[in-house]
Amino acid sequence: MNQALSDPHWRQSHLGHWLALAQQRFDARVLALMADNERMPLALSHLCARGSLTAAHGHITRHLDVAGLRLTELAQCAGVTKQAMGKLVDQCQAWALVQRLPDTSDGRARRVVFTDTGLAWLQAYQEAVRQSEQELREAVGAEVAAVIAIGLEAYAA
Repeated sequence: MNQALSDPHWRQSHLGHWLALAQQRFDARVLALMADNERMPLALSHLCARGSLTAAHGHITRHLDVAGLRLTELAQCAGVTKQAMGKLVDQCQAWALVQRLPDTSDGRARRVVFTDTGLAWLQAYQEAVRQSEQELREAVGAEVAAVIAIGLEAYAA
């Protein structure tokens, strides 16, 4: 048998594995900070604390332009299917984070835009991301954090 296949440890010790674990930890910390943010609407804070709002909802938070986007554009930016994004938008609309409005450039189309509650969510998200990044710098050191950021940016480009 191939030695690589007989040693299962490589599956939990490669770079992709560590990247996935780091992203999960980062996303979980961001949501925890948002749950504790006093400026967050209470209902959203509770949804974060209970795990109803997840990293998947971060796709909308990260990719939705403040001026709004069509669902297909939002899905493309997030790298997910239109159907998957539609489900996320439906949930976020039920929680009053976003709304669908007519697209002024095409009467048949609709744009997904943040509500006032969604803009408060976006502000809390920004604060939580900044704090999580600071915690990362404190955990690994400023130099290592800078190398990580530069390396990941170069790799993702």
